[in-house]
Amino acid sequence: MVVGSLRAKLRKELGDNEHEADWIIAHVTKMSQEEFIKNPRDITEEEYNEIMEITARRSMGEPLQYILGETEFMGLTFKVDDNVLIPRQDTETLVETVIKKIKDKNVRVLDIGTGSGCVGISIAKLCPNAEVTMLDYSEAVLDVAEENAKLNDVNVNLIKCDILEEIPEGKFDVIVSNPPYIETDTIFSLDNIVARYEPPEALDGGFDGLMFYQRIAELAPEIMDDNSFLAVEIGYNQAEAVTEILDEAEFSAIKVIEDPCENERVITAKYKSSLFSDLIP
Repeated sequence: MVVGSLRAKLRKELGDNEHEADWIIAHVTKMSQEEFIKNPRDITEEEYNEIMEITARRSMGEPLQYILGETEFMGLTFKVDDNVLIPRQDTETLVETVIKKIKDKNVRVLDIGTGSGCVGISIAKLCPNAEVTMLDYSEAVLDVAEENAKLNDVNVNLIKCDILEEIPEGKFDVIVSNPPYIETDTIFSLDNIVARYEPPEALDGGFDGLMFYQRIAELAPEIMDDNSFLAVEIGYNQAEAVTEILDEAEFSAIKVIEDPCENERVITAKYKSSLFSDLIP
């Protein structure tokens, strides 16, 4: 079968996810999308069988990123499995915000709840002067993050720590986090793909979704120097509540940042008298 005919067949079978047909073909054939569109060739029987197996799994609802074992974030490739959340484009706003703040500064960055490592690794890759530490509670999660650090050729520090029970060692200039922020009772009412396939512990922010923000604010005196700032991703309806938490915990210059879809996505704040006060209005 010529790749063009197969592409049309896949797009029909995938329905609402028809745009993923090109991704599947490119992954299996090792051809770029541009290559197989401009220079179509016959698909081998082995390639065809693999493509159809992937398509069948995707049609049953399994996330394509988990099937292929990888995804793209900030122009970088990241391995993913069912121990970690799939990196989302929304979170690029968090990374871009931190990169803009620290630029070429020599800073110590702590990524809390690193998951796949997409946030901390992207910062380390694009801010080579930053010393990045990535924290998570699970060895299995940290194994994925370590693999991604090697894949993207960055040096980072990985530490196993449950911040709800433990206090990370050291002081940091920058705290960044995309923490679990979904209310416990609403997790299984989410999109079926998220609720069925993604790890619930990476979504569960407690009964009100604010548990991790409160804990980070509580830990600030222990892990943040006076010359430090915080950047966290938030849920669509959490800006007011998270702002209140930070305001009560010696943070100032609290700013809400929208993503490209104009959703309130990130909050930044400085802790006490910050070295970055010139960068945070």
